[in-house]
Amino acid sequence: MERKLRLKPPFFEIGPKNYMYGKDIVDLARVADAAAEKYDVRVIYTTPYANIKEVAQNTENIYVFAPHMDYAPIGKGLANILPESIKEAGAKGVMLNHSEKPLSLVALRQTIKRARGLDLMTIVCADSIEELKGVSVLQPDMIVAEPTELIGTGNAADVSYVTESLDTIFSISKDIGVLIGGGISNGGDAYRVIKAGADATGSSSGIFKASDPEKMIYEMLEAVRRAWDEREEKK
Repeated sequence: MERKLRLKPPFFEIGPKNYMYGKDIVDLARVADAAAEKYDVRVIYTTPYANIKEVAQNTENIYVFAPHMDYAPIGKGLANILPESIKEAGAKGVMLNHSEKPLSLVALRQTIKRARGLDLMTIVCADSIEELKGVSVLQPDMIVAEPTELIGTGNAADVSYVTESLDTIFSISKDIGVLIGGGISNGGDAYRVIKAGADATGSSSGIFKASDPEKMIYEMLEAVRRAWDEREEKK
C-alpha cells in the first residue's frame, strides 16, 4: 500500500535554534533554499519566530516551520504563541515536543489538533521508543526520533536504533514521515541514517558549529540524495 505523506521524502530539517539570529538566519535560509533545489530534497527550516516572515519571503523551495506553538485560541494569553500568527507570518508547519520545549501528551494532542485546523504541518519529537508509541497514535505528519542524550554530541544513532524506530512507528501508522536525528554532524552521518531506511534526518549543531555552515548544508543534502537514490535503485 502506498504511503500517504504530507512531505515527500527524502526531507531534511535544519534547526538554527539560537545559534544565529537576524540577517544570518535569513542568509543561511537562502543557502538551504538553493541546496534544496539542487538536490531535490525537501528542507524544513525551523526558524526563530522573529524571522519566520522574512525567511518565508526570501525563499521558494524550503518549508518554513515555527519551533513551537501553543493551542490557546485567539484572545487573552499574553506571550502565548498563537497558531494563527505563525501561519499568517508564512510558516507551513510547526515543530512540537522538542527536548528543549517538551509537552505533555494531553497538550500535544490539543496542539496537533489546532495545527490541523489551520492546515499547518506538524513534526513531533520523541526521545525514546516508548514516547514514539505515544506520539505515533496522535498521527502527526512527521516524527523526529531523536535520543536526547545524542543531541549536540556529534554521535549519531546507530542502525539498530533507526530500524527499531521505524518498526515502532510503522506498526501504528505508515503514513507518518520518519526523521532520525540526534548527533548528525556530517554528510556521512546523514548518509547512514537515510541508507538505513529513514525518510529524513536533520541537524542543528552539526551545521551551525561547522567551520563552514554553508558547505555543510550542501554536504548533508548531497549525502541524503545519494543515499535515497541508492535505496531506490535496489527496489
